[in-house]
Amino acid sequence: MSVAKVIEISSSSKTSVEDAVRSGLKKVAETVQGIQGAWINETKVETDGEGNIVEWRVNLRVTFIVQ
Repeated sequence: MSVAKVIEISSSSKTSVEDAVRSGLKKVAETVQGIQGAWINETKVETDGEGNIVEWRVNLRVTFIVQ
């Protein structure tokens, strides 16, 4: 029998949502073992005064197996 845990993290990128997800998962993997998957809970953008996107932000729920 396995037991899984879910943690929530926030990550950002100047280039894309995908890059924000990748960098968030990579950072979590430095200290968490057994990552099974993740899902995007929320997506946000930061804009400049002209409506241009300057940063993508995501909240991720990351699932991993408890050892």
